[in-house]
Amino acid sequence: MRRVSQRNSVHRNGYILLVESDDLIRELLECWLGDAGYAVVIGNCCATPVPDEVPRLVIADVPSPLAAEAAIRSLQAVYAAPVLVLSARFRRGLGNSMDVAHRLGVRQVLPKPFTRKELLSAVREAIGDSAAEL
Repeated sequence: MRRVSQRNSVHRNGYILLVESDDLIRELLECWLGDAGYAVVIGNCCATPVPDEVPRLVIADVPSPLAAEAAIRSLQAVYAAPVLVLSARFRRGLGNSMDVAHRLGVRQVLPKPFTRKELLSAVREAIGDSAAEL
């Protein structure tokens, strides 16, 4: 599935690829990111990138720490962009969850639940964007 959401204007160049299987969470994230001015493309880890379209960031839900490595490696093989991992299974304050993220080369793990402000702050940090709306 490939759908582009652009609420307000596209934020600079590029887009954020959102890989989230839960419809309600995906729609909420799409709304939050779109309202902040980011172009959002809904995708999956098996998608083939379109030539000349490189995401600025890949945000991916990882439902299980055991499946994290395979899912992240798959995304990194397809997309030349930083990866921000979302997961209800990675809890705040668990050192080994962050260690896994660093070993896998992802920018950050954002444990669910999180706020709009936390999401946009993590996105801004991952792509080095100081102009993102909080």
